[in-house]
Amino acid sequence: MKLVAAMLIGTFAGTLSAQDKEPTPVRQNPNITRPITNENFDSAVVNLLQQLVAVYGPIANSNDRPNPYTRIEPFGEPPPGNNGEWAAVTGAEGGPDGNLYIFHRCQSNSCVGRPEPPIVKLDPRTGARLDTWGEGLMAFPHGFHVDYEGNVWTTDTGRGDGPGGHVVRKFSSDGELLMTIGQSGVPGDGPGMLREPTDVVVSPEGIIFVTQGHLKNGPHSRLSKFAADGSFIETFGSTGQGHLQLSAPHSIAMDTEGRLFIADRDNNRIMIWDQDGNYIDQWTQFGRPSGVYIDHTDTIYVADSESWGPDNPGWKKGIRIGSAKTGQVHYFIEDIESRDMAHSGAEGVGVDALGNVYGGVVRRQMLERHEPQAVQLTRGATWPEP
Repeated sequence: MKLVAAMLIGTFAGTLSAQDKEPTPVRQNPNITRPITNENFDSAVVNLLQQLVAVYGPIANSNDRPNPYTRIEPFGEPPPGNNGEWAAVTGAEGGPDGNLYIFHRCQSNSCVGRPEPPIVKLDPRTGARLDTWGEGLMAFPHGFHVDYEGNVWTTDTGRGDGPGGHVVRKFSSDGELLMTIGQSGVPGDGPGMLREPTDVVVSPEGIIFVTQGHLKNGPHSRLSKFAADGSFIETFGSTGQGHLQLSAPHSIAMDTEGRLFIADRDNNRIMIWDQDGNYIDQWTQFGRPSGVYIDHTDTIYVADSESWGPDNPGWKKGIRIGSAKTGQVHYFIEDIESRDMAHSGAEGVGVDALGNVYGGVVRRQMLERHEPQAVQLTRGATWPEP
């Protein structure tokens, strides 16, 4: 890690800060026919109701946080095909090696029958593509995590009983498949089986936590715990709104204390549990969470791709950044479609070794990079100190 830090500092000495840059112009992915809009209301009445709700104190405070980042899009060299564009991006995280890892859905919004690789390794300094892998393995890529050893973890929620889905995969940073949890194409509820796994996080001790249940109000929302070798330990939670319940948990992260932060999206909250499934707290100030990432300073990054519409009126879509210790929201990267009634904006969120924040955008099919005002050397919350 020291070598990586020295390399990055040397490379970026003298480069422009975000204050010296202008955001890139908003553009349309040419593969997408739906226009980008920020005012897609069905009626003036709906518009007025949204505006009235948005002035409520806690909502207004969360919506009005400053944004010290500069949006850069496009960024990164996609794999061949797809007209030179990313497909739906669901994950983007830096690794201990200093590289950036991207997870996307091959072509448009699916990998079924597609030849494009869903995992792409990039140089975060230039965006150059360094490596790709995963062709032909996956159906519906979803959750993404780079662990303390640099291993790359993926979840696949599946497309029915088609091949590739309902599994968690562990790869080396060079693309070697090291472990599979679950059975490809077979959803299940027994020990060692998975049903619609949405995300995964690994503790410094190697314990694996997997959120499951992608359907809104579906009957299989839960959190499963596995040993470092992939053997099943226990399952926590059920579908509902209680302290030990979840509804379509969409993402999971771990802070430096080992607490689990679950993006309980359909309940418009972040659930905080310990590693034995015990309730600690719940937060609503980060909006309707689709993605969550925590770095080594316990800064928490939460992507909200579904607010403002009927699911969470008044809250703008975007990436909220704050403290995993206090729950305070410090910054808000407002999405370019923050007040569109439809689901849009970043679902996945991650940070690279330089402190750049990434939004993995599904509907617009984009990788959005948000650059800080100066390089901020950053590592994951579960990574060891350099």
